[in-house]
Amino acid sequence: MLKRFWSWFWFIVGATYFLVPLYATFDFSLRARRGDLSFAAYANVLNDIRFVESFWFSLQTALATIAISALVIVPTAYWVQLRLPRLRPVVEFFTLLPFVVPAVVLVFSLARTYSRTPLTDSREGLWVLLVGSYVILSFPYMYRAVDTGLRSINIHDLTEAAQSLGAGWFTILARVIFPNVYVALLSGAFITFAIVMGEFTIAALLAQPAFGPYMNRLASSRVYEPSALAIISFALTWAAIAALQWIGQGSQARVAGPR
Repeated sequence: MLKRFWSWFWFIVGATYFLVPLYATFDFSLRARRGDLSFAAYANVLNDIRFVESFWFSLQTALATIAISALVIVPTAYWVQLRLPRLRPVVEFFTLLPFVVPAVVLVFSLARTYSRTPLTDSREGLWVLLVGSYVILSFPYMYRAVDTGLRSINIHDLTEAAQSLGAGWFTILARVIFPNVYVALLSGAFITFAIVMGEFTIAALLAQPAFGPYMNRLASSRVYEPSALAIISFALTWAAIAALQWIGQGSQARVAGPR
């Protein structure tokens, strides 16, 4: 009985911590017209073409980041667990570096390293540099999610069974490893998606029309619209994550096949 009480107590405390600021932001966003509650601030945001452009830009960037992170981290984590288990602490250390290296240092290091190359002399090159920066930022979340997924299955037996049937390394990764770590990969993808959609420093320093810099510009020039934008971005981000999960469940069902 006492255990259930404390469970509900901490649940209510956590829910209050998240929901009260959200409600306060929503209530403030409705007061754009004096003495009246209205959605005028929401209409102003939705009628701004820069809102759609910046959100679409960040959405594309987030999906590209997730795809590249999965293609880099899943084979790496798989190979480390299969062939190089002693190097696992070293790899984990390198994946934690984004926590200790500030985003400002990261972006200036990349810009200096690739200066006077197509990566810094064109808009497309800067976008590639932006995606590369986000892939680095996603390392701690993606690697640990995939590593946990790989540790929950016996990759040695699965690999030997696939090799005994004549499968090559590409087939093993695509048809054995990826489907088995799909749920863990989605967990890392959700965190990566949320980070990319709200990131400001790197996008601003690379002069990219992302959603984070747009929110910052709006906050410096309007009063009620930033609160409306916060609610809209919250809803759109959760809708996009729900869509990713729905697509992921559909793909996983197709991989598993009929039972």
